[in-house]
Amino acid sequence: MATKTVAMLTAGGLAPCLSSAVGGLIERYTEIAPDVRIIAYCNGYAGLLTGDYVEVTPYVRANAGQLHAFGGSPIGNSRVKFTNVADCEARGLVEQGQNPLEVAAQQLTRDGVDVLHTIGGDDTNTAAADLAAYLAANEYNLTVVGLPKTIDNDVIPIKQSLGAWTAAEQGAIFARNVIAEHTANPRMLTVHEVMGRACGWLTAATADAHHRWVKNADFVEWMENAAARWDVHGVFVPERPFNIANEAERLRAVMDTHDGVNLFISEGAGVNEIVAAMEAAGEEVPRDPFGHVKLDKVNPGEWFATKLAQQIGAEKVLVQKSGYFSRSAPANAADLALIRECTDFAVDAALSGRSGVIGQDEERGDELRAIEFERIKGGKHFDVTEGWFTNLLGEIGQS
Repeated sequence: MATKTVAMLTAGGLAPCLSSAVGGLIERYTEIAPDVRIIAYCNGYAGLLTGDYVEVTPYVRANAGQLHAFGGSPIGNSRVKFTNVADCEARGLVEQGQNPLEVAAQQLTRDGVDVLHTIGGDDTNTAAADLAAYLAANEYNLTVVGLPKTIDNDVIPIKQSLGAWTAAEQGAIFARNVIAEHTANPRMLTVHEVMGRACGWLTAATADAHHRWVKNADFVEWMENAAARWDVHGVFVPERPFNIANEAERLRAVMDTHDGVNLFISEGAGVNEIVAAMEAAGEEVPRDPFGHVKLDKVNPGEWFATKLAQQIGAEKVLVQKSGYFSRSAPANAADLALIRECTDFAVDAALSGRSGVIGQDEERGDELRAIEFERIKGGKHFDVTEGWFTNLLGEIGQS
């Protein structure tokens, strides 16, 4: 049966690809299947459960290309896990005793949806996988096609998630201005906390981008305007063990030489130690509906700064987080090209009835394809043996 109605939603945290991906899907459908009705569920799976959607009008179709120039999501986001029934009930998304998967399936049926596009990270796409499996088991005729959004670049088996390149670039711009604060303070420890719960890719890529900017900037090399003072002095990611006493000794020498230290730290680095300390003290560890530790509550950057400041002789400490700045930016040229490739493929897959998450499949020779939902999962670790990363560590003197 020919596709008649297509629905889309964006979910999870923001990334520099959501607006562009929505625009790209609309453009592609308008180009090759202009008679298809397109709707957008508002605020992710919350809108799907409550039946809150908007029509993609002829005006929006005609102007969809303008969405590539913006960050954020034009249709809103939320974090919803279908299998966390208690949370769905508490938020008023379903009535008590209802199965959220059944509620979603019935809503899609009422709305006449033939294709559902989900744009999000591993949580969004594992939720889509749960929904797709439920639909198939209960004989709902629906094609579900996901697009991989995560600035952490941590979705298995996808080589490059949409928006991650932009987030690293924007994080480096953020770091440039934060690090400039050292010119007002002697012996300053600057901690740049980068998003990344269990994957250090974004932290590493952001530090590398800032380091490359330092190498190419035209410094006067006079007092505080010196490349070595503005550079990266340490990168800490969850995948790479470190000895804080040894690092303190190394960084004390950096502080004595350059009058300041700049660290790039993944928000997931040191979390296990922090959680263990909280639990040992009988404190409740704050978690989200997916069971993840709420990193903004446990504050890894502050923990790092507190541990190191006295040992390296810092007179002032500045901890700054680039997450909201970098994740809400519009996509850069590299991401725009990848988004275009993926949205075009997603529409083609949807119209031919192929469900899955569109991405470069690392387990299939990096082929761009509709990856089976059951193979999609989070928790991909950053490969700390990547040549560009080991080169970075070598150039900044971190063993």
